[in-house]
Amino acid sequence: MSYTFLQNYWWFLIALLGGLLVFLMFVQGANLHLGNRKLSDLQKRMILNSTGRKWELTFTTLVTFGGAFFASFPLFYSTSFGGAYWVWVLLLITFVFQAVAYEFQNKKENLIGSQAFRVFLMINGVLAPFLVGTAVGTFFTGSDFTVNKAAIANATAPVISTWGNGWHGLDALGQYHAVLLGCALIFLTAILGCLYTLNNIDDPEIHAQMRRSIKLEILPFLVFFLTWLVILLVRPGFAVDEAGAVSLEKFKYLHNLLQMPAVLVMLLVGVVLVLWGLFRGAFTKSRCSIWPAGIGTVLVVMAVFFVAGYNGTAYYPSCTDLPSSLSIRNSSSSQFTLQVMFWVSLLIPFVVAYIAYAWHQMDRKKITPDEISDTPHKY
Repeated sequence: MSYTFLQNYWWFLIALLGGLLVFLMFVQGANLHLGNRKLSDLQKRMILNSTGRKWELTFTTLVTFGGAFFASFPLFYSTSFGGAYWVWVLLLITFVFQAVAYEFQNKKENLIGSQAFRVFLMINGVLAPFLVGTAVGTFFTGSDFTVNKAAIANATAPVISTWGNGWHGLDALGQYHAVLLGCALIFLTAILGCLYTLNNIDDPEIHAQMRRSIKLEILPFLVFFLTWLVILLVRPGFAVDEAGAVSLEKFKYLHNLLQMPAVLVMLLVGVVLVLWGLFRGAFTKSRCSIWPAGIGTVLVVMAVFFVAGYNGTAYYPSCTDLPSSLSIRNSSSSQFTLQVMFWVSLLIPFVVAYIAYAWHQMDRKKITPDEISDTPHKY
């Protein structure tokens, strides 16, 4: 196995984990609908018990995503997680609030009321996808950092990566293109949450409200996502030549899609599957639309990561100092480390099979009002 193969292989796994993370954020999306006043308290508890069985999978995938980045591309981890730390700190805080909200909202010791914890879950439903989407958006807009690998020899300040401003990641809020992707993710996860609820809960009134919500959320999602995509295809990108020099190239990301037809097909198929799932969920009586929409989401996110990192592209560009931009070539672990992790990664299919089995067992019986009344272990 060549070093180049291992670098590309691990970027593929990072893209796959990113796609799965966005899909599993249907948990956050479904919780957004806890504010629907047309749903009774019992119906909201049905939604909570539906998402409560899956939220650990979302959080575990997030941690695995970060861990895989740390192990395979440590320079990105030290640059982004060490420099743009406010984004990641806020993301972790909102997930901590989510875990606390699930466990304590219906406890007798709860002093602030169950509604307060539901508000925490709704805040998580907005912040989590927005922060993830905006962070990924900076893969194309660039960030304010410099990298000096020679600084590792400095005994007094062995700091390789330095952030250029005091905002430490919150400066991404001033990059409209990155914010567009964050907004698109909010509406996408809200729609995925509706589709999952349709599949997992057996209640006609909840179904009617979810289909209504999908119809309201489709338009803003398409506006944000298509606007982001069009801007991406026409904006200059950060190209890396064989010598590792970084330069701006007009229509770089459009060129990437045209020069990688498999990725272009993946993107188009993913978009079609997402739209098909949205249409079926909103305008038919289908209850299985989460699966085409979910698979399409994974494919689209993977295609976005491939466009950002493959074909001689800097996936984490520096808008302050172009030579500091990170690519999968200059930011990865050693060949030995990637090779050892390659063999460990072969266990992934077995883990996925176990998750699929556990998922099937949890969802084998749909959630009904009677189950919420009779089940002793419930949220």
